[in-house]
Amino acid sequence: MTTSTGTDWPAWQESWDRQQEWYMPDREDRFRIMLDMVEALVGTAPRVLDLACGTGTITARLLARFPQATSTGVDLDPALLAIAQGTFADDDRVTLVTADLKDPDWTARLPHDAYDAVLTATALHWLHREPLTALYGQVAGLVRDGGLFMNADHMIDEATPRINAAERAQRHARQDQAKADGAVDWADWWRLAAADPVLAAPTARRFEIYGEHADGDMPSPAWHAETLRAAGFAEARPVWSSPSDTLLLALK
Repeated sequence: MTTSTGTDWPAWQESWDRQQEWYMPDREDRFRIMLDMVEALVGTAPRVLDLACGTGTITARLLARFPQATSTGVDLDPALLAIAQGTFADDDRVTLVTADLKDPDWTARLPHDAYDAVLTATALHWLHREPLTALYGQVAGLVRDGGLFMNADHMIDEATPRINAAERAQRHARQDQAKADGAVDWADWWRLAAADPVLAAPTARRFEIYGEHADGDMPSPAWHAETLRAAGFAEARPVWSSPSDTLLLALK
């Protein structure tokens, strides 16, 4: 859909997907399993909180698979939210909220007190352990009994340093080859956004907020599971993994 601003929002969504796949070739696999588990545990018409939603990647796949679902997307990034707003402007199933997940009162901005599922991907590694632990406590308060939380992200087991190093070297070699073949990486993508007449201003604001990149912690799946159980979830474990990433599911 090209809007009156002349911006082709589907093209921006597509370019974001391709850029993210440069880092994660198996990106769609985690989304497929994520939605499989949503269906298995809370059905095909869930009320979902898309946490750190970015451009609305999860929301788009959620609604394509489950047309009766609704989604609240929350993020702080003004550029990615601009793409999400352009994408879902005419969809009354989607509500977008600007909020900082490190703000203790961010949940007050949400339109609902409870959700069937809270979903997030490749975002919470920007947080260190202490704020992430606090966030997990808030998420536990938002998920209804019988509902679920899923986080697909980089989760590193520090007990396997040689495996980690070998995986990292192989992944980076493949990324370098893809880059040489013309793939757009993170820095390239943001340069394109900064040059776009509609996205230039929100992109500038985005870098004022975050800088080039915020490096948080990437603790192991076991840490995430233990922390989520301590926050109030009854069960928590991985339901999918790649050599570098894990999709962890916590059930209330």
